[in-house]
Amino acid sequence: MARVQKVDLMQVSILQLAEQYLSFVEQARQLRIELAADYLVMAAWLAFLKSRLLLPPDPEDEGPSAEDLAAHLAFQLERLDAMRQASARLMGRDRLGQSRFVRGQPEQIARKRNVTYEVGLIDLMRAYARLKTKDEFRPYAFDRKDVFTMEQALERVRHLIGFAGEWTMLAEFLPDGWGGGERGRSATAATFAATLELARQGRLEIQQAESFAPIAIRLRKTGQSRPKSSSQTE
Repeated sequence: MARVQKVDLMQVSILQLAEQYLSFVEQARQLRIELAADYLVMAAWLAFLKSRLLLPPDPEDEGPSAEDLAAHLAFQLERLDAMRQASARLMGRDRLGQSRFVRGQPEQIARKRNVTYEVGLIDLMRAYARLKTKDEFRPYAFDRKDVFTMEQALERVRHLIGFAGEWTMLAEFLPDGWGGGERGRSATAATFAATLELARQGRLEIQQAESFAPIAIRLRKTGQSRPKSSSQTE
């Protein structure tokens, strides 16, 4: 009835709506009670909108007006009708296996692909060179766990030089566990660089009897001048 009257709630007859509802309930009682419940909700909603349109608006009511509710209901009914029409058009199309059928034997179509590479001698040589040199140009990465830094050597030499005797071999200042292999070379180089820095600052003296001979160091005494002998190096 709402669709026939275009949801013009001012023209909806409450008596006709109630009679139609009672007739529908009698028919739906034998089928499903859920249908009667849905129709009851719709009838109550239309009756509520009818009363909102007939009665003067309440100034304290902050909700939507009766006109807005009626327009929203009309929009919902129009959308429902559009869904029903779309569903009818969809179900009216040809169905696979009933109105239309596929071919029983698919066609055997063979695809053949021909690949042609257009390259020259220079391109081949460049590709070969990239493959050969791909693993050769790698940045050098070393394990810092096996490196004894100069800062560590400076701290160690400053701490031990005061307890050393007159002349102490440089090897005596190497840390424990750094005596051989790459760790030994790293510790020796860092300790030697640290002694050169301390000698430059005037805090110790370095002595070597000859080339490739063991290096000895000692703490420079206060007020002592630097030796000028060629056998001692600062």
